[in-house]
Amino acid sequence: MTGMKPNGPTPRQSSRPVCLGVLVSYLRPEEKAILAAARDRGIDVAPVFDRDVVLDLAASDAPTSNLDFDVLLDRCVAHSRSGYVLRALQRWGIPTLNSADAVRLCDDKAENSLALESAGIPTPRTLVAFDVESAIRACEAVGYPAVLKPVTGSWGRLLARVNGPEQARSILEQKKELGSFHHAIFYVQEYIAKPDRDIRAYVIGDRVLAASYRTAKHWVTNAARGAESAPCPVTPDIEALALRACAAVGARLAGVDLIETQDGLAVIEVNTGGEFKGLMSTTDVDIAGAIVDEALDTARLGVT
Repeated sequence: MTGMKPNGPTPRQSSRPVCLGVLVSYLRPEEKAILAAARDRGIDVAPVFDRDVVLDLAASDAPTSNLDFDVLLDRCVAHSRSGYVLRALQRWGIPTLNSADAVRLCDDKAENSLALESAGIPTPRTLVAFDVESAIRACEAVGYPAVLKPVTGSWGRLLARVNGPEQARSILEQKKELGSFHHAIFYVQEYIAKPDRDIRAYVIGDRVLAASYRTAKHWVTNAARGAESAPCPVTPDIEALALRACAAVGARLAGVDLIETQDGLAVIEVNTGGEFKGLMSTTDVDIAGAIVDEALDTARLGVT
């Protein structure tokens, strides 16, 4: 196996070039840009499709048939699949960007919120409940309107703003009937009025590479839901808060979502698999190239 082993030589100390694997569910514009940036640097790079991976959990070493690389960049949109892959690679001593622990924290909104709160980072008040009646009490505690979110998922899907207990009960009952145990974990967050936009700050390593405003008339301002991206200056406040948020979850590569409140900036969540298609349209910064460079640094340092 060509992957680095604990306490062994790092890939950059080897005579052969570093091999970069990019774990993907499918190739979006971001992943295509990352692969192109790696090839432009002369890096041996290959997409690793999650559907093709086979993990021998009893193996003491990674099989060379489908995991023959020195460092893995996680760009998988299937959170459960990436979690298993990253945890297995951690056991085998193969560096990953991000770590299995960081991805686990960020793939679960409740875990994400707990980590941010524990670090004293300003974030909307959030309650978690496990029954419809208790979730309604949670809505009353944060006040109406309240926001209901799934604990897993992305792209602003299955978000709801409820204006009273009857509407809340209807949506909560519907969520419960969806079947998955995740939908019976009710994540209730206070609604914060914002100026028709939020901020996506993109953190790579120890710096905020770029930021963009995501503007929409709808209260959900995700780019995946049609929000328009515009340049946002990386102010000292944005930089400090985004870096603190990433440190709280242990992320070295993430899109940090912030909102402007009457009391200043607050963090909504940290996305280790954050997309940057909209951000690319607002900046000349080589985001894909910076991601590749961070992956190479991860391989050199042997971070797992």
